[in-house]
Amino acid sequence: MCVSAGSIPSHKTPHRPAMLTHSALLLTLCVVHLLAPFSALPFEQKGFWDFRMDGDIGELMKMMRDEEEGSAVEEIPPTEPVCPFSCHCHLRVVQCSDLGLTAVPYDLPTDTRLLDLQNNYITELRENDFKGLSNLYALVLNNNQISRVHPRAFMPLQRMQKLYFSHNYLTAIPKNLPSSLVELRIHDNRIRKVAEGAFAGLGNMNCIEMGRNPLQNSAFEPGAFRGLTLSYLRISEARLTGVPTDLPDSLRELHLDHNQIQAIEMMDLSRYTNLYRLGLGFNHIRMIEDGSLYYLPDLRELHLENNRLNTIPSGLPNMKYLQVVYLHGNNISHVGVNDFCPVGFGMKRTYYSAISLFSNPINLWEVQPNTFRCVTDRLAVQFGNYRK
Repeated sequence: MCVSAGSIPSHKTPHRPAMLTHSALLLTLCVVHLLAPFSALPFEQKGFWDFRMDGDIGELMKMMRDEEEGSAVEEIPPTEPVCPFSCHCHLRVVQCSDLGLTAVPYDLPTDTRLLDLQNNYITELRENDFKGLSNLYALVLNNNQISRVHPRAFMPLQRMQKLYFSHNYLTAIPKNLPSSLVELRIHDNRIRKVAEGAFAGLGNMNCIEMGRNPLQNSAFEPGAFRGLTLSYLRISEARLTGVPTDLPDSLRELHLDHNQIQAIEMMDLSRYTNLYRLGLGFNHIRMIEDGSLYYLPDLRELHLENNRLNTIPSGLPNMKYLQVVYLHGNNISHVGVNDFCPVGFGMKRTYYSAISLFSNPINLWEVQPNTFRCVTDRLAVQFGNYRK
C-alpha cells in the first residue's frame, strides 16, 4: 500500500490484484513511513575500525589484547609496578582519569601500555612527562585543558599507536609525533592551520579525526598531508566551504559533514578514486555537477542528507557497487524512473540496501513502479511525511 502524505501505514496485509506486476508490487512494498525501521543495515567497511568520536576504554583494552596476542614482539618480563597516587594500575593499564590532575604524574610504571589521563585539568605536556614509557601503546588525553606540548614530549613513545587528544585547547598539530602512530584523534580543539609537513614521518598513520576545529579550506597548506597513506579522515563540524583539494588519495573514508560546502564541482572528487564511504551530510549543497561522481567507481555509501539539493544527483545508476544513499532532508520534488537504477540488466554488481528520501517534497503517487527495481527488499527505500 502506497503511503500518501499525512497517512499512517496499515499493519494489515494488503489485498493484491491478480494481475499486479512484479515492479508495481516492489514499489508498493518498499514505500514505508518515516519511522519504519531499516531491516537492511548500511554498508560497513570490512577491515577498518568503526571509528567513534571518543573511544571507549574497554574497547581500546580489548584491541590491545588482540594486538598483543597476534604480535611477534618478544614479551617483556612482568615487574611489580609502583602505581601513582590515586591512580589504578592493573595489567599494564594505568588509569588516572577524573582525579583533578593539573600535570602528568611523575612515577608512571615503565611497562605501561595504556595510560588514561582523560577528564583532568592538565594544561601542558612537558619534555620528560613520558620518560621511560617506550612500551606505551595508547595515550588518552581527552577532555583536559592542554594548549602547550613540548616538541620533545612524545620522543620516548617509540611504540605508541593511538593518541586520543580530543576536547583540549590545541592550536596546532603537536610536533614530533611518534612514527609508530596509527590513529590520531584531535577532535574539538582550536586548530586553525595545518602547516606543510605537519604529519611528516607518519607513514603508518591510518586514521585521523580532526573535526570540530575552526578549519577553513585555506587552513591546509600545500603538502600538509604529504607522506600519509590514510584510510580514514574526518573533518566534520568545521568551516569548510568546499571539498579540500590536497588530501591523501589513499582515502577509503572521507567525512566532511556539518560544514558549509555549497557545491560539488566536476574535479572536486577526482583525487579520491579509492573512496568506499563519503560523508557530505548537513552542508549547504545545492548543486552536484554532472560527472562529479564518475571519479568514485568503488563507492559503497554516499551521505548527502540535510542539504539543499533539488534533484537526485546524476551518475548514481552507473555506480556499480553503491549500496547506501542518504538523501533525506533536501528539496527534492521528483524521482525519475532511472535516477537510481541502470537501464540494462547486469550492469549493477550490488543492489541497494538503503535509500532514504524522507523529508523531501515528493509526491509518492508520481513515482514510477519500477524506479527501485535494483533494491534488495521492501524496506530498502524510506519515504515519509514531508513537513515544510
